[in-house]
Amino acid sequence: MKSTTTISTAVALSWWLSLSSSSLIVVVGAYVVVPSSRTTSRPKAALFASTMEPPKRVAPDAGNMPDWEDRPGLSPEEFMASDTTKPDLSEMWECPLTRWDPEGINVVEAQRECKKQPSCPLEIRASDSDNAKGAEYFVQNRENIQKELLEHGAIWFRGFDLMKGVKGHRSFYEALALDPCLDPLHSSGLRKFASERDALYEEVNKPSLRGHYIGLHSESTAKRTAAYAAFVCFQKATEGGGRFLVADGAAILAEMDTKILQKLYDRKIRISVSNLDIPPSLPGFMKDGIKDAVSVAVAPKFDMDLEMIYESDGKPGRLQAVETAESPINRHPVTGLPVWFNNAHNHARKLRDRRPCGVPEVGMTEVFYADTMEPLSLEDCNEIKRASEKHITALSMEPGDVLLVDNYRALHGRDVFGGDRFHAVSWFTWNNEEWRGDERRILEKNAFNKAINQMMDWLPKDFESDQS
Repeated sequence: MKSTTTISTAVALSWWLSLSSSSLIVVVGAYVVVPSSRTTSRPKAALFASTMEPPKRVAPDAGNMPDWEDRPGLSPEEFMASDTTKPDLSEMWECPLTRWDPEGINVVEAQRECKKQPSCPLEIRASDSDNAKGAEYFVQNRENIQKELLEHGAIWFRGFDLMKGVKGHRSFYEALALDPCLDPLHSSGLRKFASERDALYEEVNKPSLRGHYIGLHSESTAKRTAAYAAFVCFQKATEGGGRFLVADGAAILAEMDTKILQKLYDRKIRISVSNLDIPPSLPGFMKDGIKDAVSVAVAPKFDMDLEMIYESDGKPGRLQAVETAESPINRHPVTGLPVWFNNAHNHARKLRDRRPCGVPEVGMTEVFYADTMEPLSLEDCNEIKRASEKHITALSMEPGDVLLVDNYRALHGRDVFGGDRFHAVSWFTWNNEEWRGDERRILEKNAFNKAINQMMDWLPKDFESDQS
């Protein structure tokens, strides 16, 4: 089945090789990525990742859905105002390298330990006296907040007036001594800055993607992972929906069927982060030329290690950019607790094909068993869905609300919405200098980022995908 808005192979290829031989691959969630120079051709006769007839799309479940309170916010002019007396943070830290420690995990013991963890997220609601203190409230409670974040994985600050605008959001994270960094894939173009000088990115609010359900993921690649995040609501969706999703990676691990969890841990996973559908009838030398052109043009622009593979999901002519093998379980860098640390709920094609999806085929994803490069079975996908969605809290975030997230412990996502919505996010690095590294942002990359954002805006509002 074709999408209601057809993106031809020629257009898709121009996205990959546009911008002075740079590339665009649109993937909503943790990934908007491109391939490296390492290439492989691996034809398969396996079944396609999705059925020939698209399955019925059903909005996913959530274990907890707090009520809306309809608290007022500021006008766009007010909430977007920056404090120009503060330093410009444009040259922020690079996103730190991912800290992997997945070896030798006893899955049964890990599940037992994860069941003992406290609920996620912790809710902290502002009192009148808390609001009267402004940023000083967070200065006074900094140590306790840091401790509770480590214990719970996420904290929902609810009803605080301070964070209703850009100025207050920056005062919030500065009071907590959080040090901003770039998004793991800053150059991808998925998110543009809401306020660059305040290290604040706009969330996925684009009209073309409001009908797209963003599944659970950490803001992470195999290469780079932000340590923490602060998601802020300036304007909730004007026509409903748009709940922000959060789930505890420890709770998901504890919930999952032990046999399936063990299988995934033993076999590891690989994630395809984009598709380029090339006519299968093209001769081999032309396919190789396209693959090589993409690799050579794109590799210098992105900091990821990907392998270009033809037809890994069984679709004739499909060229996919596939991440290196990774464990779906990782130990938390600080606590050592094994947690569910991967983006399968967001990226598995069998799940995307069964829920609201608003990205073109070039941006579709898939999750494979690393040892055979076969797509995850429907049984395993359904178990990931069940265990994940049981522990989702679909937050009713309103103006001034902030969700502070430990990015190695909690996963996040976003439901579909109507009308206009303005949420934003700041990413943070470690306060440990060794873990943080010494890389700073290279400002020259910014023109590329802005150009890709403009290309994303070409998609029509409420774009729908019905592809297979």
